Amino acid sequence: MLTRHKAETQASGQPLAKAYESASAIIENVGKVIVGKAEAIRLAVVAILAGGHLLIEDAPGVGKTMLARSLARSLECSFKRLQFTPDMLPGDITGTTVYNQKSGDFEFRPGPVMAQIVLADEINRATPKVQSALLECMEEHQISVDGVTHRMPVPFHVLATQNPVEFEGTFPLPETQLDRFLLRLSLGFPDPAGELTILENQRFRHPIEDLTPVVHAEALIGLQAAVKDIFVDRLVSQYIVALSGATRNHRSLYLGVSPRGSLALYRTAQALALVSGRDYVLPDDVKALAVPVLAHRLVLDSSVSHRTSNRDIVTEIINSLPVPGALSGRN
Repeated sequence: MLTRHKAETQASGQPLAKAYESASAIIENVGKVIVGKAEAIRLAVVAILAGGHLLIEDAPGVGKTMLARSLARSLECSFKRLQFTPDMLPGDITGTTVYNQKSGDFEFRPGPVMAQIVLADEINRATPKVQSALLECMEEHQISVDGVTHRMPVPFHVLATQNPVEFEGTFPLPETQLDRFLLRLSLGFPDPAGELTILENQRFRHPIEDLTPVVHAEALIGLQAAVKDIFVDRLVSQYIVALSGATRNHRSLYLGVSPRGSLALYRTAQALALVSGRDYVLPDDVKALAVPVLAHRLVLDSSVSHRTSNRDIVTEIINSLPVPGALSGRN
């Protein structure tokens, strides 16, 4: 049941109750394929509803690609899959300009990135030069080929998977590209009961073969508009700024979170509130998202022990900062 803090709180895309119902349908649909990973599914849906790109990082075989494919299938959007390899070229992603002998003109042949949902599978197996081909389209929703700008379709989301950087044949994503991913998550291995369910579900065929869309492109745009109407108290905004500011002054960090990171935490907190059936953000929403939204944006100082991770530092900051006790301005 949605709680309303003001009578006029209605989403510009659709009423909040309808938006909550649609978001729940996406989560339930993806859950038919991804077993025992309810929190990861929720975070993946939060990234899409917040209008951003998603990075799924984990060991091979735990369902990274299947999560991305299930999410794409649940949305009735155009879909393209890119398998990244070391021999790829930037034009394999963006497309190229070719000469048409019949017309005597140069024509743009769009690459697979010109789709509403793009699965960039094993993105860190490509060289940094190829990875950089995604920078413009992820941030500005456009690509430039031979001096001509082409707009991306709407909505536009990159769902990328990557293996841990310690694996052979991988190239670490540059900080500028990591910063363009709204959220990063990991799946981890299933528990024994979940793994048994996976075996039984795939006895005859994979569950994804029967997965059908539950939200079309226009409705997704409405959902993303609904997220922006979720109420965020000023105290919660100050808490977000304080979290980001703490990373910039932390002794173990060479580079802290930029304002883009603060905005990402703000927007994803709104999306999580909607997915939770609320029309207002709680400090707990911010705390729940701080690690998946902020950790991958940090750069550790070279003197820090290799046992310390970005996640550890974000968790330390969360535990050290006071949480707003009462929200102001509520009716």
